[in-house]
Amino acid sequence: MIVTQLDLAQEYQLLRAEIDAAVQQVFLKGAFIDGAENTALERRLAEYIGAAEVICVNSGTDALLLSLRALGIGAGDDVIVPAFTFFATAEAVSLAGARPCFADCAPGQYNIDANSVGQALTPRTRAVIAVHLFGQPVDLKPLQEFCANHNLWLIEDAAQAIGARYHDRGIGSFGITGAFSFYPTKNLGAYGDGGAIACSDPDLASRLRRLRNHGRQDRYQHAEIGFNSRLDELQAAILRVKLAYLDNWNTQRRQLAALYQQALQNTECNWPAVLEDTVPVHNQFVITHPQRDALQLFLAEHNISTAVFYPVPCHRQPAFSESHAGVSLPLAERLADQVLALPIYPALPPEAVSHIGELIQDFEHVEHRKGKSP
Repeated sequence: MIVTQLDLAQEYQLLRAEIDAAVQQVFLKGAFIDGAENTALERRLAEYIGAAEVICVNSGTDALLLSLRALGIGAGDDVIVPAFTFFATAEAVSLAGARPCFADCAPGQYNIDANSVGQALTPRTRAVIAVHLFGQPVDLKPLQEFCANHNLWLIEDAAQAIGARYHDRGIGSFGITGAFSFYPTKNLGAYGDGGAIACSDPDLASRLRRLRNHGRQDRYQHAEIGFNSRLDELQAAILRVKLAYLDNWNTQRRQLAALYQQALQNTECNWPAVLEDTVPVHNQFVITHPQRDALQLFLAEHNISTAVFYPVPCHRQPAFSESHAGVSLPLAERLADQVLALPIYPALPPEAVSHIGELIQDFEHVEHRKGKSP
C-alpha cells in the first residue's frame, strides 16, 4: 500500500465542478482585487470563527506581522513566542522590529507552557503569541490571566487550527487578534498563499484594513506606511467553496486521529492528550518516537510518506542562534528530535491507518529483537 502525506489533487477532483464554476465567475466579472468574493468570505469567516470582523491578507505570516504593527509593537519591544513552532511565528516578530523571546512547551503537550512564558518575561515584553500547533488548542485560560496581570496583548497564531474550539468558542476569537493561514496544506487551504486576521476591536480592525492596502484611507490618500497584503479574488472564491466542507473535513480528521490512537496502543509512540473542553482539528497527526529517524526510514521503505515538523526549534535556528546563545528549552529540543507527522487528511482510507499502525508495531518488534541480539 502506498500512502502519501497529503493528496490535494484528490480533494480538487471531489470539488472540481464547484471550484471551476466559482473561478469562472471571477474571470467573467473581471474583478480580481478587493471585490465581492473577499467581502463575502470575510463575513462568512467572521461568523464561523466567532469574531466581529475578519480581514483577509496574503499569508499567515502577514496576519501575524500586521497584527503586531497595528498594535504598535516594534523596535525596543519583546514578544514571547513558543520555541517549538514554524519559523514564521518568530520571523513576524523580527520583521515588526521587535525581539522574539522563546518559551518552552507544556509537559505532555506540543504547545506553549504558561510557566515558561513567565520565565521569558522581560520589562520590554508587550505581547505573547500562543500557537495552536498542529490544530491542538492551547490552554488559553492561564495565558489570558498572565497577560491581563502583566498588561500584555495575547495574539493567537491559529494558522493550523481553523475550526478548533476552546470552551465552546472558536479558536482565534480569544486574543486581541487571531492569525490564520490558508496555505494549501492547511485544513482550509487555498491554491496558493493566503491568510486572515480575526479581530473584534473595530478601531484595530480598521487599522488592519488600512495596513494591508498600502496604508490607504482612500484611493490616493495614505495615512501611514502599509503593505501590499491583499487576498486575491480567485483565492477568496476557492476558499468560499471549501469553507462549506470544513466542519465535515475536521470531523473526519478527528475520526482518523482516534483510529491512530487505537492502532498505536502498546507502542512507544506518544502524542499530546486532548485538553478538557477543547475540540482539535488535527492539521497534522504528530507522534513522538525515541527512534524517530529509523522509524521514518522504515516507513519510507514500505511506501508510507511522513514528515518532520519541526526538526530545529526556533531558538536554535541560524537566524536566532547568536542572539539566543545559551538558551536551553529542553522539552522543545526533545520534541524536535522525536516528532514525526503521520499521514492525515479527510480522504485517507481508515485501512491505511491500520496498516501504518501494524508497520510501526513490526518496526518495534524488529528493533526489540536487535536489542536482544548478543
